[in-house]
Amino acid sequence: MRQEIITIDNIRKEYIVGDQHVYALAGVNLTICKNDYVAIMGPSGSGKSTLMNILGCLDTPTSGTYVLGGTDVSHMDENELSEVRCNKIGFVFQTFNLLPRFTALENVAMPLIYAGVGKSSRLQRAEETLRKVSLGDRMEHKPNEMSGGQRQRVAVARALINNPDIILADEPTGNLDSKTSIDIMHLFEDIYAAGNTLIVVTHEEEIAQHARRIVRLRDGVIEIDQVNENPTLAPKKD
Repeated sequence: MRQEIITIDNIRKEYIVGDQHVYALAGVNLTICKNDYVAIMGPSGSGKSTLMNILGCLDTPTSGTYVLGGTDVSHMDENELSEVRCNKIGFVFQTFNLLPRFTALENVAMPLIYAGVGKSSRLQRAEETLRKVSLGDRMEHKPNEMSGGQRQRVAVARALINNPDIILADEPTGNLDSKTSIDIMHLFEDIYAAGNTLIVVTHEEEIAQHARRIVRLRDGVIEIDQVNENPTLAPKKD
């Protein structure tokens, strides 16, 4: 039996705009298991970004429950959510979110500072993780000394460093050219093959087709949740 990592039950997110009550999410139910590779899609205003923020513990629902890795995180305060984000979630952002004055090694090691890991241990782990994403020769480079694809690989390594329950990628190829996007999707294939749980939020159909499951939102509800029978596989490098 597969292990459930995420269980969302009747999640609603309400905003009050003037005298109007607007539901960004209007009753979402979703289960994601360990080593799932899920793409979340939807047009503007579908609730895609709101769902991503709740999945990433960047926001809390108005009602409903969200259980992540066996812990109900639905109504935690900001300090509690911060600890969950640190320990259970690895983020990959469209804009990389790297610290410009820090080297790749220092950027990747950063989450371990907040986790209380000693300097020598965190640098060793950061070095090992950078090698896993084929950046062993770029550890001492700063972001402005690397290509967009290399910077995104640093961001992926940073997301992996704490061995999180899930990797949550928000438009991970949005700032990359087509060739580099393929390279990043190949890296995601490796992450998935290693047993990680991967959630990619994207508006690009080509990117979504790499996932093994596609969840489509419209008007705050899940319209389609389907297995991708023929995922696009990034070509293997020689």
